[in-house]
Amino acid sequence: MLADDRATAVRSAPEAPFYKAVGAEAEVFRAAARGGLPVLLKGPTGCGKTRFVQAMAHELGRELITVAGHEDMTSADLVGRFLLKGGETVWVDGPLTRAVREGALCYLDEVVEARQDTVVVIHPLTDHRRELALDRLGTTLPAAPGFQLVISYNPGYQSVLKNIKESTRQRFVAIELGFPPPGIETEIVSHEAGIDLETAGALVRLGNAIRKLDGSPLGEVSSTRMLTLAGTLVAHGLSLRGAVQAAVVQVLSDDPDVVRALGELADAVLPRT
Repeated sequence: MLADDRATAVRSAPEAPFYKAVGAEAEVFRAAARGGLPVLLKGPTGCGKTRFVQAMAHELGRELITVAGHEDMTSADLVGRFLLKGGETVWVDGPLTRAVREGALCYLDEVVEARQDTVVVIHPLTDHRRELALDRLGTTLPAAPGFQLVISYNPGYQSVLKNIKESTRQRFVAIELGFPPPGIETEIVSHEAGIDLETAGALVRLGNAIRKLDGSPLGEVSSTRMLTLAGTLVAHGLSLRGAVQAAVVQVLSDDPDVVRALGELADAVLPRT
């Protein structure tokens, strides 16, 4: 696997990504960017962390390089490695090294999924040194102007064995993101799915009802992303009830009793047609 197989680089698009601020998150991010400070985003799955980073990269005019964390990720996947090309061995930069060289914004999504030795690689980039050690090349690479490191994780999902160490956390400015309040979430679902506000509002009411279930057996709750997927199905001709069944109920659980209970909740919350 090449060092950047799981990374994507996105140039700032002409049209700004749609993002509705809930609190002071954009203000904090701008200040951190001006100071070259790394940012830690905390929040549940599907609450808009990635979209927030995309919107800020666009606003700041930075190239965005996104890396999806996974349990097999090694430091070489981030930094780079020697590869055989055309009969000779050449060095190929990893996504983090590219971002450091180019002064890009590097977003490590769900970094806690990676091995601990991988996370340690970023430490020299998160203090006054602002440099990346390229051990295999026997050198260090200073971060170009504009470079910023952003990492994210879901604190409610991580186990005791998979968490960000205090020695790493204390190097970052933290921004906590959650699910938006109903009015803003309705606007988001309507815009992203291309449906009317009334239908989006019904989906958001259901989402909030699921999130508030007492003693919920669900590992994850209904995210804004999930509600948007349901809305997209509606926009493409599926009934609201059918869209909820396919994109929410069946996705949240495989347990027949839980699926049945979620279906009954949907029947109670959604408008009758």
